[in-house]
Amino acid sequence: MKFLEKYFQLKQNHTTLKTEALAGFTIFLTMLYIIPVGSQILSEAGMPKNELITVVSLVTALATLLTGLWANTPVAMSVGMGLVAYFTYGLVQGMGLSWEQALGAVFLSGIIFMIISFTRIRVWIMQSIPKDLRFALCAGLGAFIAAIGLKSLGFITITSSGLMTLGNISSPHILIGIFGVVVMLLLHTLKIQGAFIIGILLCSAISWILGDSSLPSNIFSSPSSISGIAMKFDLIGIMNVALIPAIIALLITDLFDSLGTLAGVGAKAKMFQDVSGKDKKLEKTLQADAIATTAGAMFGVSTTTAFLESSAGVAIGGRTGLTAVFTAIFFALTLFLLPVFSAIPDYAIYPTLIVVGALMFSEIRHINFSDLPVCIASFFTIILMPLSSSITTGLASGFIIYVLMCAFKRQWQRINTGVIILFVISLIPFIFQS
Repeated sequence: MKFLEKYFQLKQNHTTLKTEALAGFTIFLTMLYIIPVGSQILSEAGMPKNELITVVSLVTALATLLTGLWANTPVAMSVGMGLVAYFTYGLVQGMGLSWEQALGAVFLSGIIFMIISFTRIRVWIMQSIPKDLRFALCAGLGAFIAAIGLKSLGFITITSSGLMTLGNISSPHILIGIFGVVVMLLLHTLKIQGAFIIGILLCSAISWILGDSSLPSNIFSSPSSISGIAMKFDLIGIMNVALIPAIIALLITDLFDSLGTLAGVGAKAKMFQDVSGKDKKLEKTLQADAIATTAGAMFGVSTTTAFLESSAGVAIGGRTGLTAVFTAIFFALTLFLLPVFSAIPDYAIYPTLIVVGALMFSEIRHINFSDLPVCIASFFTIILMPLSSSITTGLASGFIIYVLMCAFKRQWQRINTGVIILFVISLIPFIFQS
C-alpha cells in the first residue's frame, strides 16, 4: 500500500485505492464493447477473428497498463473505433492493401508518432493545423463510422446505379440492429455505464433465443494463439510514395483523436490543459499512445488511441495511473472469455458503429461555420469521408480547399508552414490516381 501511495501519489491527487479500483472497473465496463466490435471489423479485412479477440484484449490491457505506469494518468487505451474502420474499409477494402501491408502502415505511423511525441514537433503540429479542421476531422470520422454501420447492417443498400437507398427494414437482422441502436441511445442518454456492451449483449441474446445464431458452448476458455497475425506486418509492401498520405492520415487522426479525448478527460480531472509542450502528463500519455500503436501493429491490430470512456472513471473519482492499472487488470481477465465474444453475431455489433459515429459527429458544433474557408473546407472533409470511404481523401480535400479559399480571400497570414506542408502532402493521392 505504501508503494502504491508513493508511486501514484494518491494523497496528493486526493484519491484512495478503493476509489481508483472503482474508477478502473467503471472504465472497463464502458469500453468493454471494443473487444467484440474491434475484432469483428478487423476480421472483415481477412484476419482470423478468434486471434483478433485475444489480441484486442491483450493490447488493450498492455497499452492501458503502460499509460498507468508511465504517464500516471487515469486514461485507458485500445484500438480506436475510427481507425479500426479505416484500417479495414479504407486501407484494405478501399485501397486494396493486404492486411499485412495495412499493419505495416500502422507500424510506420506509430514510429513517426513516437518521434513526434518525444520531440517538440508535436507542439508545432498542434499549433499549425487550424482547430476547426480538427473538429471537422472528428465529425467526418463519425460520419464515416456511422455510414459503415448502416451499410453493414443492411439499413442502407447500394442500388445497381450506385445510389444509396433504404434496405429491407423488415429483415430480422435489421430489426434487431435498430433495436440495438435505440437501446444504446437510451442507455447513453440515461448515463448508464456500459451502454454499448449492454446493447450488444441484448441483441445477441435475442439472436440466441430466436435460434438465428448459436449460444456460446462455454463461458471460459484458454486464450487463442496469436501466431497467425503477430509480427506479420509488411513494411516493404508499403514503400510507395502514393501511400504517404494514408500513413499521414493515420498519424494525424491518431494524434488529434488522442488530443481531443485527453482534453475531454482533462476537463473533468483538471489535467492536460496546457498544449504548449510543458505538460509532462500530456506528453507522457501521448508517448504511451505512440508506443502502444507501434507495439499493437507488431501484435496484429490497428492503431491504438486514448478512449473518451476514461472520463467515466474520472467522474467516479479516478485521478491517477492506478485507475488505468485496475482497468488493465480487468481487461486481462477477458482473455479467458473467448467463447462468449466469438458467439456474438455481427449484426449485434453494427449498432455500436452507428451510435459511436453519431456521438463523434456531434463535434461539428465547435466548427465556426461563419468563417468561409473553414466552412467550405469542413464541408468537403466531412462529406467526402463517408462518400469515398476514405479518411485520407476527406482530410486531403479539406486541407486543399482550406488553402485555396484562404488564397482566394487573400488571407495569407492563415497559411503557415505546417499548412503548406500538409497541402503538398494532400496533393499526392490525387496526383497518383490521375
